[in-house]
Amino acid sequence: MRVIIGSDKSGFTLKEAIKAHLLEQGHEVEDGGTLDLDHVKPYFITASAVAPRIASGEFTKGILICGTGAGMAIVANKYKGVYAMPCGDTYDARMCRAINDANIMTMGGWKIAPELGIEMVDIFLSTDFTQGLEPWRQEFLKGAKVKVEELEKEIYG
Repeated sequence: MRVIIGSDKSGFTLKEAIKAHLLEQGHEVEDGGTLDLDHVKPYFITASAVAPRIASGEFTKGILICGTGAGMAIVANKYKGVYAMPCGDTYDARMCRAINDANIMTMGGWKIAPELGIEMVDIFLSTDFTQGLEPWRQEFLKGAKVKVEELEKEIYG
């Protein structure tokens, strides 16, 4: 899978651990920055570099890491077609895909140990929209997704 990942200074260590894991698993990974601690990019610059590449379809999934995950999600969600959700545990990682069809998972480098972050990323990347949910909920969520896309067209044109 093609994955783009990025962080600010607060998420750098977690990003590096996740990036190494993804490469070991055979994923194609592009690093949207911060590339080293001597050239730190703030969260709004990194998210603005990564989110458009998800919106364009160049990458199917993205991972953004800042101190809490919130700042990255706020900026990434400004882009049409980007659905970023801050995740703090494995349940969030699964449900952001199964319920919300998120294409970017954000995490907090201040809050998540590398081992947990790696587990969360594996779940995020392997869970499909509506996977494991009851048939009635699957149908509801598919309809809701259409409504959200219609709302997005009204807002963005």
